[in-house]
Amino acid sequence: MNIHQYVVRETGEIVTEKLIGDRLVHLLYNPVREHAPAMFNALTSSRMSSLLGYFHFDFDLDQRRGKGLELLTKMGVDWQECVDSPHTLDTPRKVFERKIRYWDMRPMDQDPLAVVSPADAKVLIGSLGTTPALFIKEKFFSVVELLGMEQGWVDDFEEGDFAVFRLTPDKYHYNHLPVSGRVLDTYELGGRYHSCNPGAVLALASLYAKNKRVVTIIDTDVENGSQVGLVAMIEVVALMIGDIVQCYSGLRYDDALPVRPGMFVEKGCPKSLYRPGSSTDILLFQPGRLTFSEDLRMNACRRDVQSRFSSGLGHPLVETDIRVRATVGRANSGRVWPVQKCRRENWITDCLKKKGT
Repeated sequence: MNIHQYVVRETGEIVTEKLIGDRLVHLLYNPVREHAPAMFNALTSSRMSSLLGYFHFDFDLDQRRGKGLELLTKMGVDWQECVDSPHTLDTPRKVFERKIRYWDMRPMDQDPLAVVSPADAKVLIGSLGTTPALFIKEKFFSVVELLGMEQGWVDDFEEGDFAVFRLTPDKYHYNHLPVSGRVLDTYELGGRYHSCNPGAVLALASLYAKNKRVVTIIDTDVENGSQVGLVAMIEVVALMIGDIVQCYSGLRYDDALPVRPGMFVEKGCPKSLYRPGSSTDILLFQPGRLTFSEDLRMNACRRDVQSRFSSGLGHPLVETDIRVRATVGRANSGRVWPVQKCRRENWITDCLKKKGT
């Protein structure tokens, strides 16, 4: 198996990732998938994912209580970031679902046109207009599969830009809003619980679109919005993820509410929580509305980094390790083109009628 490396944004350091369960993933997504499809389907089912999550995060708790600092250290978590006392974080689940003082520890660019990272994650950026469509369709996703055709948002994001944020089990697992704007639609699409290990992504065509996911469409071309057009935020479950809890809070983690059409949501605020395991956030942007940060664009095409995602592509495709609320790009313009404006207003009217808002 090839090694997988990424770039640390703050330092430019190249890190070789120790992928958890890498050999098992290779076995599952190659010999087992090819020669025992029934077993493969069972192992990637909701029931099996929940069982694996239970045994990994909840089983045999008595032996793990009272070891908060030890668990945090083992998982590479900085306990000084946590809202709760480290001594109370005495199980893997509590560590996984921890809250952090993001208002102090994850500063955010106050430029209203800045688009920020929704998670502590490794990000991969690209354009559906320039990245080879065959690679995206076969290895990552197609917009049609990812968003679902029946919901009616596919045409808005064809040929647009994308950012894929891969969360690993050690990461902080609250998702935050990447933009400010008005929620037009939110819906769940059913699916399985495939691993988001890079090896699994390369082995199974359009893996992200095969997993259960929650899609949220945000219109940012509104008063106090981020002025970057429509943005699709897709939260994708993975192996051992039991649920995606929608819990938007305008102030820290207080008074959490589920995200609903018609709500105005603020950039940088918590939106949801994964329970628990590894997982993925995907952002889709309309064509021409966003310019990614220069360092992310440079990192993505570095030839001195061994990324599994570059395999078979013909040019580099490299992840950057990034923190939640860090800037990933900026809106190109607050101006809405006439055709887009008319189209968006029609979508708003139809969507809010459909949702009864």
